[in-house]
Amino acid sequence: MSVVPSTVMGMSAAAVLEAGEETDLPDTVLPDPAAPDDAAAAEDAPTAAAADDVTVRLDEMLDWLHRLVSARGVDQGLMSDAARIDRIAVCERLQASLEAVKAVEMVAFAQSQSTEQMRLGVHPSKIGSGIADQIALACKVSPTEGSRRLNMARDLVLDMPHTLDLLATGEIGGWTARLIVGQFSHLDRPTRSRLDAELAGQDLGSMGSRQAETTAKRLAYEADPAAATERARKARKDRRVTLRPAPDTMSLLTGLLPVEQGVACYAALDAAAKSAKAAGDQRSKGQIMADTLVARLTGQEKAEDTGFEVGLIMPLGTLLDPGDQRPTEIIGHDLLPADLIRDLIKDAEARCWWRRLFTRPTGDGGQLIVDADKRKRRFSSWLAHLIRCRDRICTDPHCGAPIRHLDHIHRHADGGPTTGMNGRGVCERGNYIRELPGWTVRVVDTDSHTVEITTPTGHHYRSRPPEPP
Repeated sequence: MSVVPSTVMGMSAAAVLEAGEETDLPDTVLPDPAAPDDAAAAEDAPTAAAADDVTVRLDEMLDWLHRLVSARGVDQGLMSDAARIDRIAVCERLQASLEAVKAVEMVAFAQSQSTEQMRLGVHPSKIGSGIADQIALACKVSPTEGSRRLNMARDLVLDMPHTLDLLATGEIGGWTARLIVGQFSHLDRPTRSRLDAELAGQDLGSMGSRQAETTAKRLAYEADPAAATERARKARKDRRVTLRPAPDTMSLLTGLLPVEQGVACYAALDAAAKSAKAAGDQRSKGQIMADTLVARLTGQEKAEDTGFEVGLIMPLGTLLDPGDQRPTEIIGHDLLPADLIRDLIKDAEARCWWRRLFTRPTGDGGQLIVDADKRKRRFSSWLAHLIRCRDRICTDPHCGAPIRHLDHIHRHADGGPTTGMNGRGVCERGNYIRELPGWTVRVVDTDSHTVEITTPTGHHYRSRPPEPP
């Protein structure tokens, strides 16, 4: 399998190395040699890693905060409301300060990992790949979000010391800092640092997040109008449509469009809604606009006449027994209540097709999809369909991206078989990252198909397919 450089992370090897060289980090206490090597480690933590003094102190703070939450109500009536507001304010500042600490640690980690990758002989074009992915696993966020956080940390720690200090003291929040960094991201480093100092003198702590972002945007444009114009042109090239789940069996279909096109689309839907209302349509304006959008995109006469394939995983009892209230899952998206899905099937004017899936109980009382309604190099036909139905989304912990690749857990090049047990659904990025030095993937529980990922730092992360409805 070929490996491609991580273009999402956006940091060259030189930039990552520079991140560590220019950052002054506080001294930490070396691990006590007398401390036990087999310190307890929960999942998502290294199995045998010596804790430094900073980690120990943060863990102690975490334990103390947990005890504070557990004791809620004990001081009811003993504390004034003013004192409680003070506590809330300090907690907000503490949260911001921790964001600053994480930013410093991310940059130091990126420098160290890049040095290690060069020592291992990783191709120069691939130096930096996998670093944001390890950060994402530690933060329990998607790899894309991990890249975003690392990029922000790089700009903040290297070029924006004033904003970093405001974040560390809790004068501004993490979201405000993120918005400001985003407005300066296209500028060269000297300009970014100059504007950071100028912005810090404008009393950021008294501004709301949007006001701070607008102020930063204005400064960035005045400093380099050409760069702002180029940024706008690049943004137009990034236009796209995305779909993600929303609460209560809904979804968010989002179009990232040039502003004039977005306004034109909305105006057309608004005009259609006004015309329908004038003709006596009883639906609300919002409902008409939504239905018109679906009808025009799909070419159907009515929004309800969905004629495209939608993958559903439904217990047989839910389909046949009106009293069975077990929900149905749209693969990779959301759960639908039993009564709602039966109504949709009954009212659908498009044809419905069924494919049986077979499950078996797991040792912990759950269920696992194991077969569908036989040895090849590629996962194809029924086996590919089975794996996609079983895993639904990328199986890397906290990723949640759509499945793009079907991966051999035990590499095919190393003799791994093309079977459902040795297969997993992953996103494109996850499939490439596992090929880097120090990354391993293995099945640790065949009963529940639990997969364990080990990162170059020795941390272990586990995931398993979601249970069928």
